[in-house]
Amino acid sequence: MSKHEAVAELGAFEDVLDEKNVFAVVGASRDPEKFGHKVFRDLLEAGYEVYPVNPKAEEILGRKCYPDLRSLPKRPDVVVFVVPPAVTERLTRDCVELSVRYVWMQPGAESEKAIEELEAAGVKVFHHVCIMITRRKLGSEAGEKGEHE
Repeated sequence: MSKHEAVAELGAFEDVLDEKNVFAVVGASRDPEKFGHKVFRDLLEAGYEVYPVNPKAEEILGRKCYPDLRSLPKRPDVVVFVVPPAVTERLTRDCVELSVRYVWMQPGAESEKAIEELEAAGVKVFHHVCIMITRRKLGSEAGEKGEHE
């Protein structure tokens, strides 16, 4: 990757992780050991407006849980998938129809079919990288430069 490509990628990460974005975590879990729980908690603790999506849960970390993307009280800017690839594929159409701007597929949730469909619809897709690690890395780099403090 050239320096220009690396800077462009960093800018894309900053756009998706903008504090004004509304997040939905598909696969949010009540089980603290599961990544769906860890991702949801991490985004909450970072101060984002984030909604858990899991049809099998009523509440996660004291927050009302929603059965699907269409039932959220606000349209999410970012949908984070922490589910098997088949579930990611099933919900791709909802992301397009709801005009979601960004989709983040956590490692293990990736689907080439879903990536192609989303990108063809103009949705920016992040995959093969963990949102928690990326957020912390960006935060520490911004802190070193004094940009966000």
